[in-house]
Amino acid sequence: MSARTLRPAALAAYGALGLPLAGAALPVYVHLPNLYGGILGVNLALLGAVLLGMRLADAFVDPLLGALNDRLQRPRMLVALGALLLAGGLLAVFNPPRAGIAPWLWLAATLLPVYLGYSLASVSYMAWGALLGDNPHERTRVAASREAFGLAGVVLASVAPTLIASSLDAGLARYAVLAAVLIAVCAAITLARAPAPPRQPSHAPGWRALAAPFANTAFTPLLAVFVVNGIAGALPATLVLFYIGDALRLPQQAGLFLAAYFVAGAASLPLWVGAARVFGKAAAWLGSMLLAVVAFAGAFALGPGDGAAFLAVCIASGAALGADLALPPALLADAIRERGEDARAGAYFGIWNFATKANLALAAGLALPLLAWFGYVPGDAASVAPLYYAYCLLPCALKLASAAMLWRGAAALPEVRHA
Repeated sequence: MSARTLRPAALAAYGALGLPLAGAALPVYVHLPNLYGGILGVNLALLGAVLLGMRLADAFVDPLLGALNDRLQRPRMLVALGALLLAGGLLAVFNPPRAGIAPWLWLAATLLPVYLGYSLASVSYMAWGALLGDNPHERTRVAASREAFGLAGVVLASVAPTLIASSLDAGLARYAVLAAVLIAVCAAITLARAPAPPRQPSHAPGWRALAAPFANTAFTPLLAVFVVNGIAGALPATLVLFYIGDALRLPQQAGLFLAAYFVAGAASLPLWVGAARVFGKAAAWLGSMLLAVVAFAGAFALGPGDGAAFLAVCIASGAALGADLALPPALLADAIRERGEDARAGAYFGIWNFATKANLALAAGLALPLLAWFGYVPGDAASVAPLYYAYCLLPCALKLASAAMLWRGAAALPEVRHA
């Protein structure tokens, strides 16, 4: 097949929706535990249970939505519906009433449209992108464009709440309005201007359709690495604000640290795309895992006031993030296209999103109650010892495990078999 190079304008139009989707995900996964646990006073064990239950329920929906995408073959309609639900849910979850209803009940109720809308939009959006590239490098470019816009959204979400209001809760409430506007604008750009995916034969949803990706010999080892590596990344995402506030005692610099992390991730994307083209996606991804281990191991040695050193940790680990975002979905797209499974792309990305959300659910649902059990209390700097182990060392151990799995399973991946 002759390679067709996608124009930058086409890549940008497709990638635009990545900005508000990622900009919505960051406050939900990073700021939400701190808002409801640290500001609204929800017990950490109860908060962890609510987040675990909601996120697991949300994760189990994703494979069904992927099968629905394959059945309907109407990604634009599903993306539009998901965007609408997501925008409304964000406005509600970040504007909790201060009386009349328990905060944890409001959280559980308003997360439903947030999670459903995000899932509906993102599964169809990622399956759409997997069908746009004619060769492995083009598929890497498509994924990198989506993730570059996503990182721009994350940077915006990391700094905007602290810039537009004097308190975090007020900032998040105002940011929810901004996020809803961005969802509408960027969804309109992608829906109107992005290249249409080729239409595929419809598949009726069912258990056989949901299980079909596991017959692809490249998918299972790739998914296993993605899961372990994802848990390693989800733990710091859940705990970073607690670490900045109680271990470093620099809560006022949280926006700076998060921005540095995500800007480094965005800046590193062209480097990882280039490294993937020269050395292969698997080798480049492996290198990023080792870089992340070095960075997070350094965070274990920091203490109150070590802002400059933690900024360096954020930049190094952010550089590793660029590979984590762009290369795994590009490898998945390769596995789909090599097997001729284009018509089942939604099923693949439904399972992929399930794994992503299960990682985040486990990180919040297990880490927060365990920290409470080992004596950590948010705001109590004297009880931070368990936080160091959970934020710094446990992710390193999981990253090394995923690196070993990738090293052993690399031969199953398409680009290695065909080298």
